[in-house]
Amino acid sequence: MADDTRTLVSTDWLETHLKDPDLRILDASWYLPDAGRDPKAEYAQAHIPGARFFDIDAIADQRSGLPHMAPPPEMFISRMRAMGVGDGHQVVVYDGAGLFSAARVWWTFRLMGKTDVAVLDGGFPKWQAEGRPVEDMPPMVRDRHITVQRQAHLVRDVTQVAAAAKLGDHAIIDARSPGRFSGEEPEPRPGLRSGHIPGAVNVPYRSVLNADGTMKAPAELEQVFTAAGVDLKKPAITSCGSGVTAAVLSLALERMGKRDHSLYDGSWAEWGMYGDLKVAKG
Repeated sequence: MADDTRTLVSTDWLETHLKDPDLRILDASWYLPDAGRDPKAEYAQAHIPGARFFDIDAIADQRSGLPHMAPPPEMFISRMRAMGVGDGHQVVVYDGAGLFSAARVWWTFRLMGKTDVAVLDGGFPKWQAEGRPVEDMPPMVRDRHITVQRQAHLVRDVTQVAAAAKLGDHAIIDARSPGRFSGEEPEPRPGLRSGHIPGAVNVPYRSVLNADGTMKAPAELEQVFTAAGVDLKKPAITSCGSGVTAAVLSLALERMGKRDHSLYDGSWAEWGMYGDLKVAKG
């Protein structure tokens, strides 16, 4: 894998750079409620040396009734300063599932105009399997100045997605499982309708990953999207259940060199809730 400090870096790269003074590592582990895992407790037991815990549910727009919506810039600034993450830092994000929620934090940094941020390919499972160092102590943190410039083109709201679905001028790509996409499986969140956004194409997030949780090579990624029926000539909107695995697809598109992609932050947690929005099945 070619290391790219703006998208993906390998476990080899990270271990080599562990002691770099301007490296900041974030544990962004998050799990669906039915996973029965506690990311904070797991972080306290073992994490990559120097890693800080990034809580996706806490560093979010608390005014929204939807789960972990992107935080307002001022909240992002205050939380990152408190974590000692700031301007001039190379950020590497990982999670305990392999490559799952880390991409969401990568996308959040991109939304805030921070581009020196990469996801650890294969995440903590790969790091541990290779016998690399871990620790159980939280790092010493010094406040660091951070400036942000929100990149509005990287996020889409329900009105914009509804317009895109009607006009057919975007490739809407849904990262959920085939059963949830088709409406055959119930949604894990109660009260949501089943199905998908009309005109959306299904690329389950696992299909862009290898068996070991690392991301497929760019040429393979292109084949996955094309085989699923994605028109890569159109700008892309990624979606999923609540905006987490959609970011895995966003990262994959970025790895392929496709820059015109945005993420539907409300995703199915929002679309599936509103009875006046059309739902497709099958």
